[in-house]
Amino acid sequence: MPTHTGIFGRLGLGAHRGRWWILALTGLFAAFSVVWGLGVFSDVSQSGFEDPGSESSRAMDVLQEELGHDDIDVIAVYRSDEMQVDNPTFAKAVQRIADDLPEDVVTGYDLYLDEELSDVERGMLVSEDLHSTYVPVTLAGETHDERLHQFEAAASVLESGPLETHLGGPIAVEHELSETAESDIIRAELITLPVLLLLLVLIFGGLVAGLVPLAVGGLAILGSLTVLRALTSVTEVSVFAINVATLLGLGLAIDYGLFMVSRFREELGRGRTVPDAVRRTVDTAGRTVAFSGVTVGIAFAGLLFFPQPILKSIGFGGIAVVAFDLIAALVFLPALLAVVGRRIDRLGLPLPRRTVTGVIDENAGAWARFARTVMRGPAVSLVAVGCVLVAFSSGLASTQFGATDQRYLPVDASSRIGTESMAEDFPAGQVGRLHVAVRGDSGEARLDEYVERLDALPGAVRASVTRTTEGVAHVEVAYQGATDDPEVQQLVRDVRADPGPEGAEETLVGGVAAMQLDNLDAIVQEAPKTVAFIIGSTLVLLFLAFGSVVLPVKAVLMGALSLGASLGVVIWGFQEGLFAGLLGFDAVGTIDPTYLVLIMIVSFGLAMDYELFLLSRVREEYLRSGDNTRSVALGLQRTGRIITSAALLLGVVLVAMGTSGLLFLKIIGIGLALAVLVDATLVRAVMVPATMRLLGDWNWWLPRPLRWLHDRIGISEGGDDEEAAAPVEQREKVTAGV
Repeated sequence: MPTHTGIFGRLGLGAHRGRWWILALTGLFAAFSVVWGLGVFSDVSQSGFEDPGSESSRAMDVLQEELGHDDIDVIAVYRSDEMQVDNPTFAKAVQRIADDLPEDVVTGYDLYLDEELSDVERGMLVSEDLHSTYVPVTLAGETHDERLHQFEAAASVLESGPLETHLGGPIAVEHELSETAESDIIRAELITLPVLLLLLVLIFGGLVAGLVPLAVGGLAILGSLTVLRALTSVTEVSVFAINVATLLGLGLAIDYGLFMVSRFREELGRGRTVPDAVRRTVDTAGRTVAFSGVTVGIAFAGLLFFPQPILKSIGFGGIAVVAFDLIAALVFLPALLAVVGRRIDRLGLPLPRRTVTGVIDENAGAWARFARTVMRGPAVSLVAVGCVLVAFSSGLASTQFGATDQRYLPVDASSRIGTESMAEDFPAGQVGRLHVAVRGDSGEARLDEYVERLDALPGAVRASVTRTTEGVAHVEVAYQGATDDPEVQQLVRDVRADPGPEGAEETLVGGVAAMQLDNLDAIVQEAPKTVAFIIGSTLVLLFLAFGSVVLPVKAVLMGALSLGASLGVVIWGFQEGLFAGLLGFDAVGTIDPTYLVLIMIVSFGLAMDYELFLLSRVREEYLRSGDNTRSVALGLQRTGRIITSAALLLGVVLVAMGTSGLLFLKIIGIGLALAVLVDATLVRAVMVPATMRLLGDWNWWLPRPLRWLHDRIGISEGGDDEEAAAPVEQREKVTAGV
């Protein structure tokens, strides 16, 4: 036994002593999660893309409070290839549906059969071939979420007739996006769990060893849903946060389980007793997992700077899920390993090759040989890989930001068909509206002059005053085209640039196109704060982990380069359509910046995750030998297969997300999978050994003032008989810095 034990070593010993209590409490928690946690889907928000503090949101709030809601929420498109709209059977079917609409759900609609409409207005509701009509519907509800919840009741009536029916419009699109996301998360998890089990069994070469990390992953799913449901009582949680948080939680939990089980088997192979192996596993691998989890948690915390509820809820959910993963890896898993003990190698497979935790050949290992090859020409290796990553990063130059709308749904989605039929089949085309709230008493004449100016703006189809009350007027500016078209976005800027009618207190411009522009502005404004927070926090954390100022800076620079390459490929693959044929989607030509922010932040956290896995083992070997080149080679040998296996397992989870029919889940899943692939291969296997060879002992440099600080607050591994055997002068050298 060692002469002293660190914080994590004591945690491992405590988990061993209380193993049965821990497993019993875990079982009770799992049962509770099945009963209560799975109800999270009924409590989450189905929206969350808009910035609640933006001008567009304030405009809609003013109109809602003063005049009530009267925007078009749903477009019901009815079609018959056999009958035209003037056929009595067709007309009767549409009229019956309209008569059955409940007044507490639908507050207004227009019908081509309404005799009060003019011929022009009636003609706008009928398709050019006379075989279709659409009914614009306004739903009841004071908030956007309330109207989303009203949709299903309205849809049950709107879809009840014999005609071919498609429900489009903003509420229908959002509802189908959230419903599809909810079903896809369940399907993805059902697909990934058996695949992960098969891979884990092959990686470890045995069924028992493969089941242990999967148990942590299963617990992570239940814990994630429970934590997310608990969060719904204190903050808004988007349904899309469930997809991202639970799948990433599953992937990280299995990664941590893989790392811990690998180290446990290694320690048993050195002849340690089960209690000592558990202690040493938590003291080394557990410490790395803890730092890794905090690093990923910091990345998720970066999402809290953005005002959009979807990003905030993914941030809160990600932090909570990572915290749960750490508890599972550092408390539940050591207790489980203590019970399993040497039976961890039971039910082994007769594989011809050694598994990731087989005997390490320090001189002849494939990863060690590869590292030494890279380090024989470090400058060449570094420049070659750097050029490849910079070339991939060039894709960012063609980035065109856009909005999430019906184009992110599959081509056969009902709400997409209904929404896009407006542009294809009806004379009015795809007409959108900007909603301008004019506050103050400017007088009718001045208001009319203002409307005339707006009507003359490039891109405006028409402008008109639709509603007024004392002190507030509602002006609509109609436009044709998608909300993220450059001409439409410029129209929003032009309307906002107009000073408004003389005498008005303020004019606020809202609508979907304005909301999209505000979202982009909010992301651009908050991005520098987010980047500064994540980089600063990561540098401090890596300094505490490694006792060096050089390694943290190197890690952040490499993470940024890897991230740029991954995002560049995402732009080529999804915006430009390079992956369209392979993944089955239509390229939109733009990309929502929300998803780029999410990929950027989460992939940076994952990059630091693998950096910690590798450098923690390199540091451990350097403490023992003092030979930088040998430590890098042996560190890569001991972690190369584990990191590759972890990247493979996490990649399976992310690719499963990418098989969703929703384009935004494809972007997130495949984008993160690409980031993991680039980081686990080009960066970890080539760039890290090359730079560490070039830097030599300077990797561990630490100025005297920071050395004093690290000695007092740095969290180091607990003592060990092997570490204690290292030369005293070498341990002092590493601790003090070169």
